[in-house]
Amino acid sequence: MNSSVDSYFTEGCGRCPLGGTPQCKVHNWTEELKQLRIIILDCGLTEMSKWGVPCYTFQKSNVLILAAFNDYCSISFFKGVLLNDEQKVLTKPGENTQAARLIKFTTIQEIAQLKPILKAYIFEAIEVEKEGLKVIFEKNPAPLPEEFQNKLVEFPALKVAFEALTPSRQRGYILYFSAPKQFKTRVARIEKCAPKILDGKGLNDR
Repeated sequence: MNSSVDSYFTEGCGRCPLGGTPQCKVHNWTEELKQLRIIILDCGLTEMSKWGVPCYTFQKSNVLILAAFNDYCSISFFKGVLLNDEQKVLTKPGENTQAARLIKFTTIQEIAQLKPILKAYIFEAIEVEKEGLKVIFEKNPAPLPEEFQNKLVEFPALKVAFEALTPSRQRGYILYFSAPKQFKTRVARIEKCAPKILDGKGLNDR
């Protein structure tokens, strides 16, 4: 176990005001998270803290993360879409998610029951990394919002930076810029994110 990760299980990820308080979501799943952590480490993955949550890697490649939510705790596989999922236990974190897949847990009994399946999925995810398999992302799954197209024409450097981003980062920005119904909100989001794009960062990169 990694001591730098220990604080997550008592204080949370620290990304919201509830971190470090009794209301933090990690306290809803104390025993469940503990058992999942033991199972994951028993599969030989390396534990570290990334994005404020426990992340588990194989030869420096991200394999999965452990997280707590209001209604469940979960293990999320970075390349879950490449897993066979014969037991049909994987779900998409969001409608537009391409690569990640997660398994949700709500009780200790459920974790104990799924332990052999969970281990099998983790070992399969490790094999995905050993074989160097990659997720093929859809590029530009939605049309660029008009406001963003205009911005790219106005600032060619931004266009070059955006096209240099990975498909998943491009996708994240497109969906984020397209979501608001109001013109002003779309423009504000584009203006706010332009410096991050120029720095080669994704929407959620720090």
